[in-house]
Amino acid sequence: MSFISEEPHKISDLQEEGKNAINAPLQPSSTDLLPEDTLLEENAERTMLDPTSRDSPRFKELQKVLIDWVNNELEEERIIVKDLEEDVYDGQVLQKLFEKLSGRKLNVAEVTQSEIGQKQKLQMVLEAVNEHLRPHGWAIEWSVDSIHSKNLVAIVYLLVALCMHFQAPIRLPEQVSVQVVVVKKREGILQTSHVTKELTSTTEMMMGRFERDAFDTLLDHAPDKLNVVKKSLITFVNKHLNKLNLEVTELESQFADGVYLVLLMGLLEDYFVPLYNFFLTPESFEQKVHNVSFAFELMQDGGLKKPKARPEDVVNLNLKSTLRVLYNLFSNYKDSE
Repeated sequence: MSFISEEPHKISDLQEEGKNAINAPLQPSSTDLLPEDTLLEENAERTMLDPTSRDSPRFKELQKVLIDWVNNELEEERIIVKDLEEDVYDGQVLQKLFEKLSGRKLNVAEVTQSEIGQKQKLQMVLEAVNEHLRPHGWAIEWSVDSIHSKNLVAIVYLLVALCMHFQAPIRLPEQVSVQVVVVKKREGILQTSHVTKELTSTTEMMMGRFERDAFDTLLDHAPDKLNVVKKSLITFVNKHLNKLNLEVTELESQFADGVYLVLLMGLLEDYFVPLYNFFLTPESFEQKVHNVSFAFELMQDGGLKKPKARPEDVVNLNLKSTLRVLYNLFSNYKDSE
């Protein structure tokens, strides 16, 4: 009986091969092509991860680091991600992750099973993500269709961008690249090409540290001198903030919401900052970023150069970024009364 049951499958396979041969005239012989590629419209293209890259140890390591990070962030939500392709495509995980990282609640359906509902939700989530990332120079290497179709490269691109933008306390594998196969249809003929996609570069490049300065050296090699610098800066800021009965003891945390930075600029430049220009008691990540960004604008209005640090770095308690900002103020206003 087993021999009889196998025969129809053989005939069916032969018919399928013949059908594909007819539908794809002059199609190049390539293991990269799939039968559904013959259904591509003229000038359309499809991308997929090269099998060799999929099995790359470094690419697998990057996926594992991202999965562990997402699971750690969403531990309170009782969400467990095991596979990026299967667990991220519908938008549920991305929604919860972005809400946690940004402190912003998205007005989207919690759970939806239909493909249309999933895509609608995913579109709203990605619009919020893109709106947040694009002003900071991030290239948008993903789309609703690519994420929902479980395009692993697009999913990894997105997670790496979120991880770096929100200064996740993890270390991503450096210089991970993958080969992507691009299938295009030109005049009825399928053409394939390979494109290299860089998913991560060096840690310094990803963190925006294109040059080392005195604070890199202090943090890496001279912690004793770093404490002297911190004490000097605390003395400087308290000299002015004490006028408002405010006092700083921890540089990393007390400037993170931007309030003291805004008030300090008003004191240094001798003007009152209207309370409607900033959040006096910020609650969300975005409100804190607004405050720090506003303080940076006041610094530039006062003739200072634009701070090297990003507002998000200060909000995320990045000591080096906070020190750079405060030292810039100290250098320009240390003789101010």
